[in-house]
Amino acid sequence: MTRVLIVGAGPAGIRAAATFVEAGIRPVVVDEGARAGGQIYRRPPEEFSRSAQLLYGSEAGKAIALHQLFDSLVAQDRVIYLPNRTVVGLSGGAANLVGPVIGETITYDQLILATGAMDRVVPVPGWEAPGVYTLGAAQIALKGQGIALGRNILLAGSGPLLTLVGAQLLKAGAQVAAVLDTAPLWSQIRGGLEMALARPRVTARGLGLRAQLGRRYHAGVTLKGIESDVRGPTAMHWVDGFGRTKVTKCDVVALGWHLRAETALADLAGAGFDWSETWGQWLPSCSDEGRAGPQLYLAGDGKSILGAEGAEVAGRIAANACLEDMGLYVDRVQLARDLKQLGKMRRFAEGIARAFPWPAHMIRR
Repeated sequence: MTRVLIVGAGPAGIRAAATFVEAGIRPVVVDEGARAGGQIYRRPPEEFSRSAQLLYGSEAGKAIALHQLFDSLVAQDRVIYLPNRTVVGLSGGAANLVGPVIGETITYDQLILATGAMDRVVPVPGWEAPGVYTLGAAQIALKGQGIALGRNILLAGSGPLLTLVGAQLLKAGAQVAAVLDTAPLWSQIRGGLEMALARPRVTARGLGLRAQLGRRYHAGVTLKGIESDVRGPTAMHWVDGFGRTKVTKCDVVALGWHLRAETALADLAGAGFDWSETWGQWLPSCSDEGRAGPQLYLAGDGKSILGAEGAEVAGRIAANACLEDMGLYVDRVQLARDLKQLGKMRRFAEGIARAFPWPAHMIRR
């Protein structure tokens, strides 16, 4: 019987697994996390009591539904779930894992990579000091352990994650010193119009999160450097959009410029790569359905950054592409709807990239 291996148990991996189960296939799902959900729907340890509403905000319903779906598939033994494992090698139809079992290898006939995304960071003078983290690290600490990394946190960078983490920290009761966005207001307006045309409700939700930040948020800033002592950051030196020099005291700094697709396993699996001017990154070459090579399929942010909802849709599409290549039945009407929806999400994502451009000037100067 054909063995399907899915790497990643975030929205894309979970939706792909559910699609295979519906087709009568029992996939193997490998994930680095202790519990399924990925980064955006990261779950805390079972003994923690923070509510889903506090953890995920307006996305709580979607997060709960996805968690319950995967948990039920595992409980019914319709999915082989291997958490706490990292895939470190792919060769000859076998995946080499690092985890609780030494020398563990999983063989497969079909491979779905749903590896997600990682933080993208620009070096800022002083960033090597202890107490300087990525936005993703700040979010993991908050969701996974229910803690804020500092008592007076400064966030800097650009992109939706910057706003989201700021709003999440405030909701959790943390003190946020400032949220400094290097993207100028004019680019945010230009890209924001594209975003609103593609997905008006999501755009409105993002503006709502921005409003929660109030006067802490500043657009079009230039980051001059992080001041520190032996204990860590003490202040951020920056220039606002009007050219005025500012110094904001803080005890922790979190940096992040949107996200970059995690493509290492796609490379190991033999996928080709194309340069993306939109994202400023080499991305795996694949079809809209996620086909990236013989028995190789990509889904979610590891293919291109589309967010949690886009990852779910892409996971279902990639699984259906695999099923079709295996000669099994696929609902072509549903597939067409999914591809149309994915197109809207892609236009929205391209608007994000234009609204919050990669600050190449910070590296080239």
